[in-house]
Amino acid sequence: MLESIFISLRDTMHMISSGLLTPTIVVLLLLLALTVVELGGLLAEAITEQRRGKVNVPELVDSLQRKDSEEIMEEIVNSRLLRRQKAALGELIRHSSLPAASLQAVARRLLAGEELHYARITARTDLVARLGPMLGLMATLIPLGPGMIAMGQGDTKTLADSLLTAFDATVTGLAAAGIAFAVSRLRKRWYEDYLSSLESLMESLLEVFARGRGIEKKSAQDA
Repeated sequence: MLESIFISLRDTMHMISSGLLTPTIVVLLLLLALTVVELGGLLAEAITEQRRGKVNVPELVDSLQRKDSEEIMEEIVNSRLLRRQKAALGELIRHSSLPAASLQAVARRLLAGEELHYARITARTDLVARLGPMLGLMATLIPLGPGMIAMGQGDTKTLADSLLTAFDATVTGLAAAGIAFAVSRLRKRWYEDYLSSLESLMESLLEVFARGRGIEKKSAQDA
């Protein structure tokens, strides 16, 4: 009785694991294709970064001092900042008439939006870096069962096919994960630099606007 239950459970597990082989291989290939696309995107970003040149943030911060909103906007537009950085700073400048606390809240919201945008980009390759080895291991172990049965029966062709599938799955999973990990690391380094520059510029603008409001208030009191 117990033996028949065990055999039934074993057959069920074998059926499930055998059925998972094809979907696992399909997902592995999709992850590899996604990795290739992300690698192409990284190369495009690298070329853009090379053409754009390095932004001298301290020099740009210094150039923003003692200027009104229109002059600051013009300085930002003509700088080598990224389009998203210019858009975020432009949004902050457009709300420069808000009280200090509200303007700080706008700056925090804009910065959080940029952090979320870049986190979404790196999340794709982070996912591939984590799932690649797991799915590669699954697609490696599943064909080994039939391969071992074939070895016991002396069926060398089935054994060779099973081992070939297992090794191919391992290589595919590790290749996808390795490339995705490298893409994520490079992008995170770039994006941290972008966000750091944006945060410095926003803090500088908040100080400039606060100083401008102080001067206006003092002029009104003197009048």
